[in-house]
Amino acid sequence: MKKYIPIVLVSCIALIVWLPLLMLISGSFMPIDEIKTYFGPVLLGGSGFAKWPLIPAYPTMAPYIELLLDSPAFFAMFWNSIKIVVPILIGQVCFGMPAAWAFARFEFPCKKLLFTLYIALMLMPFQVTMVPNYLVLDKMNLLNTRGALIYPLVFFTFPVFIMYRFFKSIPEAMIEATKMDGAGHFRTFIHIGLPLGAAGIVSALVLGFLEYWNMIEQPLTFIQDKSLWPLSLYLPQIAVDQLSVSIVASVIMLIPALLVFLWGQNDLEAGIRAAGLKE
Repeated sequence: MKKYIPIVLVSCIALIVWLPLLMLISGSFMPIDEIKTYFGPVLLGGSGFAKWPLIPAYPTMAPYIELLLDSPAFFAMFWNSIKIVVPILIGQVCFGMPAAWAFARFEFPCKKLLFTLYIALMLMPFQVTMVPNYLVLDKMNLLNTRGALIYPLVFFTFPVFIMYRFFKSIPEAMIEATKMDGAGHFRTFIHIGLPLGAAGIVSALVLGFLEYWNMIEQPLTFIQDKSLWPLSLYLPQIAVDQLSVSIVASVIMLIPALLVFLWGQNDLEAGIRAAGLKE
């Protein structure tokens, strides 16, 4: 009997974790009148308590039809998110991989000091760097453009930290063997570093996608033109009368993040473990 207690406990915790997602999916099939009935005490200042049933009383596809067929702003913001997130991730891989490989495999003056600076920059929240970034972007005439979001994040240091751990874990004997075979630094990086560090690269991409797909403060600070806003700023614009559409938008916005997470789940777990190891 005792061996089933941990299973039951973990199952209950998993159910609690999944409960908000189940409530979100069920709410996406509720008509607006039903939502107002359940959430009137909170949203409309009514009396009593709000409630959220797992199964709608009158399920409907109307909110999905309204969002997908009658909301062009949603699709415009969706593609804005794609045009922002994809270049950021590509840039982080192109600039982060060489930096991580250099920190992991090369010895050069002030290496530890420079890597410590990388870590310090990684720990700084956006609120600390917001004003300097704003001033620099203003001088470069990048404010109110997608570049205001892309360029600062391309050189973000967290992907370097993640990939560095994987490159550092490559056995030195393998590196020496490639040197004995006549391979240079570039060939060693391509044939040894990339295959063995692939998990670190994927985990950095997954974490980056999950963060940048949902970012709110950066676009609000650097972009005033609403036609350039990403999808993460679509939901705050929806009024109470469109709450059913808002719930559907939340479900659809969750799908790409969920697919990316499932794609890189194993590598992400390995990346988290590697990031927690002491050097």
